[in-house]
Amino acid sequence: KMDDDDDDIPQLSSHTLAALQEFYLEQQQRKGMKTSQGFDQYSIGSIEEDWQLSQFWYSDETALCLAKEAVLAAGKGGRIACVSAPSVYQKLKEQDGEDFSVCILEYDRRFSVYGEEFIFYDYNHPLDLPENLLPHSFDIVIADPPYLSEECLQKTAETIKYLTKGKILLCTGAVMEEQAAKHLGVKMCKFIPKHSRNLANEFRCYVNYASGLD
Repeated sequence: KMDDDDDDIPQLSSHTLAALQEFYLEQQQRKGMKTSQGFDQYSIGSIEEDWQLSQFWYSDETALCLAKEAVLAAGKGGRIACVSAPSVYQKLKEQDGEDFSVCILEYDRRFSVYGEEFIFYDYNHPLDLPENLLPHSFDIVIADPPYLSEECLQKTAETIKYLTKGKILLCTGAVMEEQAAKHLGVKMCKFIPKHSRNLANEFRCYVNYASGLD
């Protein structure tokens, strides 16, 4: 009797089914966006975060706030370097018509889709940089070291100090306050950055200049 066998098939609740359908629809829309010609490759989420690389994207509001701060700090015609901070880079690229230039130093080679502005970067080799990336050639460096360790911060700090003319905007955990001051001379701001997914560690911004983040 075929009908009796149907009772053994587990049934999803209508709520679970609706959530599942919504998830699949979202995935399809995302794929559709990525293949359509009008897709903006610079929008946050166009490259999804890879937790194995310790990637956690900022919320849209935080990325925009940090991008605007970087533009103001760099000044007219300024140069901005984003070190391991791709969601800020993506927001900067959305600012069409703004008078500044930007490059992204990133370990994740998926960001090579951004062409010449992408520079492969491994914090374990802080000064292994292209020859055309001249010392002290950026008006501001915004950096988000991938790990909350003094070793990672210290090595990233070498890169930051090589690149910047002076201004530094660092994003890292609140627990790194002492080390941030020690290695980069930066102080914690009042502004609290948020991520698109909540992190267990309290996150903060640090600067070494009079910023709009206080």
